[in-house]
Amino acid sequence: MDLALAALLIGTLMSFVWIGLRAAADKGTLDDYITARNSQSALTLTLSFVASGLGAWILFVPPEIGAFVGPVGLAGYAFAAALPFLVLFWFGPAIRQRMPEGRSLAEYAEQRFGPLMRYWLTGLSLLYMLCFITAELTALSAIAGLTGKLPGHWVMGGVMVTTLFYTSWGGLRASMATDRLQGWLILGLILAVCISIAWTTQELHTPLSAPPSIPLLSGIGVALTLVIAVTAANLFHQGYWQRIWSAKDNRALKTGSLWAAIITMIIIAVVGSLGMLTVMLGKNPGQPPAPFFVLIGNTSPWLAAIVMVLATALVASSVDSLQNALASLLVTFQHQVGGTSIRQARWLTVLLMIPVFFIALEGFSVLRIFLVADLLCATAFIPVLFGLWKKMTPLSAIAGSIAGLLGAVVPGWIETGDWTAGLLLASFPNSTPTLGPFAGAILASAVTTFVLAYGSTSSERGQ
Repeated sequence: MDLALAALLIGTLMSFVWIGLRAAADKGTLDDYITARNSQSALTLTLSFVASGLGAWILFVPPEIGAFVGPVGLAGYAFAAALPFLVLFWFGPAIRQRMPEGRSLAEYAEQRFGPLMRYWLTGLSLLYMLCFITAELTALSAIAGLTGKLPGHWVMGGVMVTTLFYTSWGGLRASMATDRLQGWLILGLILAVCISIAWTTQELHTPLSAPPSIPLLSGIGVALTLVIAVTAANLFHQGYWQRIWSAKDNRALKTGSLWAAIITMIIIAVVGSLGMLTVMLGKNPGQPPAPFFVLIGNTSPWLAAIVMVLATALVASSVDSLQNALASLLVTFQHQVGGTSIRQARWLTVLLMIPVFFIALEGFSVLRIFLVADLLCATAFIPVLFGLWKKMTPLSAIAGSIAGLLGAVVPGWIETGDWTAGLLLASFPNSTPTLGPFAGAILASAVTTFVLAYGSTSSERGQ
């Protein structure tokens, strides 16, 4: 079985390479490498958004939320996962109109707020995307261990090298070409897994207990935390910004992002409900919690193989988009500050993957990695969105971002009376989504940004 599974995974990865290299057969300009400008249909965008946004984390985080928080928290998480695409639906056309030749969020920030804000947002985007890749590779290694079929570090390394090969060569077109296959593959495999689990559960004739739940206010707090965290972080996903400008037109962008939101919400709700089912069947979610894998633990070997292929497709689809996004961000940044080539950006991306691989080998909590990255992004979320407001100034954006950093620490500082303890709580030591740091970051950045922007406008009127 191990050799057969290894052959299946290798064949899956090689199909991605073949499709990616075919899409890259016609070499274009630097701009085409980064944005594939005005070329992608609504269907391609839908599949690409879904494939890029989903990753192996969906086999860990939504089931854990479902198992420990219950329906309210899971509903909040499903909405949170879909909300970034709704943000693109609402604001994407306006950004395309304001910057028809744009290529990144950082460029947009520089146009509105100057070079200092561009450097800050470039750093945040790089950090977030590197954390995302680390979490994905960590999850894949853990899945290989949980299914017990293949060495995790080999699977992890194979996916990383494979995706680097075709995305560094082919750019965004290669990533989006593979997204089409990966999107359909992910949808089909998730359906197969759910049908198999439903069939197995029915055969067991095990009575179901009530679904897990926590007090309503606590559930709402977790749901609100996840909405803020996921939405803020995905604003800094350069892969999404690339796809804004890759759309044929605004209609394709709006249709693609709307359907991506709907499909993502359904997938998160369905996969998360499997975590609830684990508890309702009386199973222990495990320590560390992995209710999805506890649920499939005693099923047939072929289901474990399907899950392994699903995990590989999930990781490849998100990691290849992020690797290309890193190259894109480095190209646009270096082109602005000193000039670079596609070749240099490719090698920079390869070099960045080296520490990511070794950090992923440590097996840190996937949820904690995401939460820390999400919180950093939340500090600048409001200042960036307010950039569409004509009264915004560079000072208000920069000061708002700094205030967001301080605000993330304040709730824990007030609670413990010690700023170092507040800093520790803002790193989520128990890998638990807590509202305090996110609420502090959002409120502090929003108030500071609004007051300074409005005050600046009022003083200009007074003059």
